[in-house]
Amino acid sequence: MMSFSKIIKTILSYIWDTSDKSSDYDLLVDINSTRFVVLDTETTGFDYENDRILCIGAIVLQNNRISIQDSFEIYIEQEHYNKATAQIHGILKDFVLDRPKELEALQQFLAFLGDSIIIAHHAKFDVTMINKALERNGLPELKNKSLDTAILYKKTLITSYLLERKEHYTLDDLADKFDISKKDRHTAMGDAYITAIAFLKILKKLREKEEVTWKQLFK
Repeated sequence: MMSFSKIIKTILSYIWDTSDKSSDYDLLVDINSTRFVVLDTETTGFDYENDRILCIGAIVLQNNRISIQDSFEIYIEQEHYNKATAQIHGILKDFVLDRPKELEALQQFLAFLGDSIIIAHHAKFDVTMINKALERNGLPELKNKSLDTAILYKKTLITSYLLERKEHYTLDDLADKFDISKKDRHTAMGDAYITAIAFLKILKKLREKEEVTWKQLFK
C-alpha cells in the first residue's frame, strides 16, 4: 500500500510537467516541505464579472495534518449586496464593521498563500473569483497549482452500471459521505475546514484503490 508521502509525490508528478525537470516540481518533491492551503470564498453570487468576494477563509494542511493555528480569515468591505445570497452565508453589510478594502485583503491573502498548492471544492470558481479580484486591482493572477476535491472524490467511486453517479458532487455530499460535521457550513472558514477533512479522507480512499493509475486520475 502506498504511503501518504508517495501518494503526494505521485500527485505532484502529474500536476507538474516533469519532462523537463521543472524547478517547481524539484522544490516540492520532499513532502515534508509541501504546504497545502485549503480555501473557500463566500461571494455575492456566481457571476465572475459582476459579483464580489465577501470573505476568504483558508487553512494550512501539511504533513497529513490540518494546522488549525495556521489559518486565515478575512472579510472584505462590501460594495455589492445580494439579499438572496446573504440568506445563505449570513454576511450582511454591517456584519463586520472594520473590514479592509479589496486590495488590502488580497495582499494579506497572497502573503498567507505564498507558493502553496491550493485545495478547494469546485476550485475553478474560487480561483477565478480571486483572479478577477486581482485583475481589478492591477495584480497578477495566481500561479499556484490547485486540486479540486469535487473531481478527486469522483475518482474514488466504483464504476458500475448498478450504481448511479452524479455529474456534480457538492460539499454537503462529501460531508455526508465522510460523516463530517456541517456546523459551520456556508462560512468560508467552516467550508475550508470541511474541505480539508474531505481531502484527507479522499486520499485514504485513493490509497486503497490500487487498480486506478495516477495518470488516469489526473487526465
